[in-house]
Amino acid sequence: MAVLILGLGVAVCGLAIGALWWARRRRKRSGLRRVVTILGTSVLVVGLTTIGTYLWALTATDTSQFARSLVWGGSAFGDQDRFPSRTIEASEDPVIFEPVADSPVAAYEADGSGRSLDQFLEDGDTTAFIVLHGDRLLYEGYFNGSSHNSTQTSFSVAKSFTATLLGIALDDGHITSLEDPVTTYVPELTDRDERFTEITLRHLLTMSSGLSFEDGASPWADPANTYHGTDLRSAVLSEPTIEQPPGTRFHYNDWNVILLGLVLERATGMSVSDYMQQRLWQPMGAEADGSWSLDSDRHGFEKTFVGVNGRAIDLAKLGWIYLNEGYNGEHQVVSSAYIAEATSVDTTTDPASHYQYLWWIDEDRDSYYANGDHGQFIYVDPGADLVIAHNGRSGDIDWIGFMGELADWLEPQLVNPET
Repeated sequence: MAVLILGLGVAVCGLAIGALWWARRRRKRSGLRRVVTILGTSVLVVGLTTIGTYLWALTATDTSQFARSLVWGGSAFGDQDRFPSRTIEASEDPVIFEPVADSPVAAYEADGSGRSLDQFLEDGDTTAFIVLHGDRLLYEGYFNGSSHNSTQTSFSVAKSFTATLLGIALDDGHITSLEDPVTTYVPELTDRDERFTEITLRHLLTMSSGLSFEDGASPWADPANTYHGTDLRSAVLSEPTIEQPPGTRFHYNDWNVILLGLVLERATGMSVSDYMQQRLWQPMGAEADGSWSLDSDRHGFEKTFVGVNGRAIDLAKLGWIYLNEGYNGEHQVVSSAYIAEATSVDTTTDPASHYQYLWWIDEDRDSYYANGDHGQFIYVDPGADLVIAHNGRSGDIDWIGFMGELADWLEPQLVNPET
């Protein structure tokens, strides 16, 4: 988009200069010459304005939402390099999974085409693919220029990290209950609309708050307001409105998760990244530093709905913690009861059986998964004792279907390797 805008500006200027040159070369004054001169001058002004706006936007991406939308366009693989971020330090006691010799995963034929699994993943714009069985590493592959040490971004997989931090904050006593109104922690919302007192933390976690979120491609639509916003604290306090009573409709909505980030920040008295470092990233045994993308250097608020960045093996450990009912060895990172609530099919407290506490539910296989744009997934199959994690540049393949079928294929072999 940015290159297109700059190219358009240059082309317009070239066309205008050509028209003005033609008019100047005509010796005979005429109405046509005057018209061409006026039009050429006007078009030149438009072209120069376009180029000037673009050059301004290049220097203003940390302070202007419009500049980000103009220069960056929509979300893209590698966005962890665009946004400022806050470091999340690695664990001093990292979890290193034991590789399994002669793992059956490499023999899996993905789509009946005869391609090897590695070739299928390479062709599918995969950057990292990991399969864990219990505490063992069945498969770890990197493609398309990626390696074990590469930093991957998570996009909306970050929502499941935020949900986990809410559970830990409950365990720690920073949050009293998921039935707490959001106004317990963000009381100024009441000044905008008294009905905010009816929205609970559970409503935010289950995407059933009733808050507005209007899709659109303009630089001022909600996707840009959230993804490209440079002051998310102020935006979430002023922009979303209440469209319907909470608990009545599932509506996937990034404002919900930004509000949860504000709740975490206020309840814990820490930045979301610092709380993540102390209570999740290090306790789950991350081997390398991670980071969380921020709205801007000036405001320094974590984009809690996207932007957890780290090695693929460390991102996969979130699924491993859930698979182990909240435990890393003997240490409980998050309560088992919270994990059960977060990932169960239950419509008694919210309207969607396919979505719980910022985790998607694969009802066909009794599994659940974190889902991020452009092909980022953490898939957890408790029945098969499997975690499958995928990072990539494309969301064109049905990765959930693929991972579910791989889990079904693996399960009997893992129970009885001789079959």
